[in-house]
Amino acid sequence: MTVPVERWAEQVRAGDVRAASRAITAIENHAPEAEDLLRLLFPHTGRAYLTGVTGAPGTGKSTLVDRLAAFHRKSQEQVGVIAVDPTSPYSGGAILGDRIRMQGHAGDTGTFIRSMATRGFLGGLARATAEVALLLDAAGKKHVLIETVGVGQDEIDIVRLADCVLVVLVPGLGDDIQNMKAGLMEIGDIFVLNKADREGADRLEQQLLAMLSLVMPRDGWHPPVVRTVATENKGIEELALAVKEFQRHFETSGERKRKHVEHWKNRLVELLESRLIERALGGPGGQARLTDLAGEVAERKKDPFTAVNEILKRSGLDH
Repeated sequence: MTVPVERWAEQVRAGDVRAASRAITAIENHAPEAEDLLRLLFPHTGRAYLTGVTGAPGTGKSTLVDRLAAFHRKSQEQVGVIAVDPTSPYSGGAILGDRIRMQGHAGDTGTFIRSMATRGFLGGLARATAEVALLLDAAGKKHVLIETVGVGQDEIDIVRLADCVLVVLVPGLGDDIQNMKAGLMEIGDIFVLNKADREGADRLEQQLLAMLSLVMPRDGWHPPVVRTVATENKGIEELALAVKEFQRHFETSGERKRKHVEHWKNRLVELLESRLIERALGGPGGQARLTDLAGEVAERKKDPFTAVNEILKRSGLDH
């Protein structure tokens, strides 16, 4: 028996875990009812604070997210965790299984954790992450923590979605400078020096501070470096306070609102692109015709501009 979408939306807003889980599955699978559900939930969003957690594999991002979630739960604040994992080449599912690593929250109804597969989507973010964040927002989660795969340069996608970006680094990986070069210096709002009890932590912090001194501050914000040992729960409160300070600073400056406008501008363009492609290729034989045209272009029988014009003409979008 299928639940009417209006009732489904009510269940999500009431914090029903099963309803939220089914909704996320529908979003991931691009089910037709997912859009209707999100349309109903959208007016009830905009209250959650989104924190992105990125960094190279092995930096302890999952443990850090786990401890941050526990810290927020002490204040009885609702928390949502989206853990974006690489995709299994066999099942198409998430392979790291962050839910296994965060079993401490398993019996806590105030914490909702979901692992999502990237499904081959570049940039470290699953295609549906933005929609899932909206859904958790509508479900009353005050904090939504988004842990990404950590793929360096492409991690810029998280910036468009998160209110605050934490870049996690650890000493002793042997590629400290490389981590900093990989576009992370530009996207980090707060730098987390995790596993700070390891040898080389002081040197890495000095390198970080030296490089940060060369980065132009945004609206007077100088990204701080916070030392943590997540496995021992050290530095977590200081990190949470730094995030709160960042939130206060950027809401006062108006930067958060500007960022949200830019995010939705990009999102609208993405939706427009997908709708136009759907219209252009959605008719009978659309995909087959695209393959044929691609073959003609590859063999230099036709130039790509003429091929695109043909697609637009056939779909009635050339006016």
